[in-house]
Amino acid sequence: MPEVVPLQRSARSILIVQLGDIGDVVLSIPAFRTVRENFPEAKVTVAVRAKAHELIAQIPWVESAIAVNEDRRSPLGELRHQREFFSLVRRHRFDLAFDLRTGTRGAILAWLSGAKERVGFFDPEGHWRNRLFTRLYRLDYRLPQHVSAYYSSLLRAHGLTVSEAAPEMRVPPEMREGAVKILQAAGSPAELPVIAIQPFSLWRYKEWDIDKLVLLVQRILATCRVSIAVTGSPDEQSRAEDIVGRFGPDTPHVYNLAGKTTLGELSALIAACRLFIGLDSAGIHIAAAVGTPTVAIFGPSAPASWAPIGESHAFVQKDLPCVPCRQKGCNGSGVSRCLEELGVDEVWRTVRIQLSRLGFDAA
Repeated sequence: MPEVVPLQRSARSILIVQLGDIGDVVLSIPAFRTVRENFPEAKVTVAVRAKAHELIAQIPWVESAIAVNEDRRSPLGELRHQREFFSLVRRHRFDLAFDLRTGTRGAILAWLSGAKERVGFFDPEGHWRNRLFTRLYRLDYRLPQHVSAYYSSLLRAHGLTVSEAAPEMRVPPEMREGAVKILQAAGSPAELPVIAIQPFSLWRYKEWDIDKLVLLVQRILATCRVSIAVTGSPDEQSRAEDIVGRFGPDTPHVYNLAGKTTLGELSALIAACRLFIGLDSAGIHIAAAVGTPTVAIFGPSAPASWAPIGESHAFVQKDLPCVPCRQKGCNGSGVSRCLEELGVDEVWRTVRIQLSRLGFDAA
């Protein structure tokens, strides 16, 4: 593609479209920050899927958010909703729009925003989609580029000075206080530090065996005086209850908090924890962004792309020649051998190191 001409810095109302999952939104925070720092006089608005909308209030480089609601409606109801939605979008009077993904929905939203300058990634298969932008940049994703850096590359290509900072969210004091109350209401003693465990993923092929997870938690509790908070979405509440139910009176202080917080409250809850142990899912990115150390359990995904960056974070992944295959389970089967064969001892070694770094007696 021809060389990209740097953007003029005259924009006063900027739209950033990120219609990925919650983790994608968190990993886009450095891109949001880059736009704010390069356009200090502009109003920055982010369009995200409705389920991620609540997080935007904890991102200081964004003034407002537009929630893209994906609820099903009747044809007439959908027509009415779209008319009202794009009327709301147009009221922002955007003059510059960035789309951080290559999907069609974000491209349409950028085009209908009314922004005269629309910047997006080139999609080799998106012929009509590409025509909706005034500027395109082609970067075929390759390992070991981190996803966060990939999103920011669109901005760098158009002359913006890119923030190299890791994703950062700022939880307000009142929400931190609310998180303490949520833990107390669940029964967690105030004097015990809390370790959050997120056993679930939007994608089952990323999940580790629950029996092994229970054994891991037992080792933690046998080693450290802590509370365990099992986190998850409302849809995962019964599965979390099954995990908590496996701990009898001899192993207290394991609590089911799945589905008992909003997304914003969840980030505050995670910020109140000393350590977050989770899968390749949104929780691990939220934890890193609020400053909580993490241990991420990876299956077929590439940690080089998705793992939190920094000395406070660690990951564990089975050492197999096929890893990372970046498929939805082995050969697309939905079942990941690399997770099926990942043992408790392997995960515990990494968790134990993190516990020692945090000052716990994890000998």
